Amino acid sequence: MEYTQLGRTGLKVGRLVLGTMNFGPQTDEADSHRIMDAALDAGINLFDTANAYGWGANKGRTEEIIGSWFARGGGRRDKTVLATKVYANMSADGEPVWPNHDKLSALNIRRAVDASLTRLGTDHIDLYQFHHVDRDTPWDEIWQAVDVLVQQGKILYAGSSNHAGWHLAQANEAAARRGSYGLVSEQCLYNLAERRAEMEVIPAAQAYGLGVIPWSPLHGGLLGGVLKKGVEGGRRASGRAADALADPAVRARIQSYEDLVDKHGLEPGEVALAWLLGRPGVTGPIVGPRTADQLASALRAVELELPAELLTGLDEVFPGPGPSPEAFAW
Repeated sequence: MEYTQLGRTGLKVGRLVLGTMNFGPQTDEADSHRIMDAALDAGINLFDTANAYGWGANKGRTEEIIGSWFARGGGRRDKTVLATKVYANMSADGEPVWPNHDKLSALNIRRAVDASLTRLGTDHIDLYQFHHVDRDTPWDEIWQAVDVLVQQGKILYAGSSNHAGWHLAQANEAAARRGSYGLVSEQCLYNLAERRAEMEVIPAAQAYGLGVIPWSPLHGGLLGGVLKKGVEGGRRASGRAADALADPAVRARIQSYEDLVDKHGLEPGEVALAWLLGRPGVTGPIVGPRTADQLASALRAVELELPAELLTGLDEVFPGPGPSPEAFAW
């Protein structure tokens, strides 16, 4: 595994990030433990989760599974850079949300941290991330709450997720005024098929020293060889991938992508991950394997060097917006 610094920090993390969103809803506890063991054995040390993962009536279940894995000992917690998130309400779907039990008020941040620590069975969270923008809470209040938690030793770093470029600037300017450390990472939707982050989010992250952690690197499975799998194994696309492929233009673009990758004798999913690993500002994409085989495929991407001809072809199939501010002007 290759390692890099997380943004401007001294924290070293692997170039792949283990996403745990499937743990509980799609992957049972025993298999989740096996995947985490395999990830750690492969050198992946940054594990990403969120307080609401588990979903529905089981919000918090994913953190509990990670906590039971830590409890098995063997240095698991010490070797793991643990990242979780706060924002969502923790009521079961359809149940009313009690005031101050969601978003980023100082009260909810304090409550949510303590609840996550209990589920995770640990005394601190390494990277505490704001899962969404809270339009009602000022950054001064958020940083006041974060500073207290850092002083208490409950969290070490703060990061964001799904924030626009101007949010990153606003957050870190507010932190600078207080003498707070500010955001050190942004977790955003970014992949070959969805490159809007290149317009503002990634430039802002680079300017303020934030590591970029892309989520959905295979764009809901569209970049993972979905058409090839349908032909060879009869595996039909489902969910977001199926909805997207209903558009003939999208289907044609994905077919062009798979044909290009096949021409170079490579696997689509591994190419999509390797492309992200070569993008400026990217710390490492989040991979959310449901099986050990999917994890092994993701690990191969770290060693993959994409030839210049293939990179040019990828830009032709999935053209980016271009550099800022030109992308906004013409």
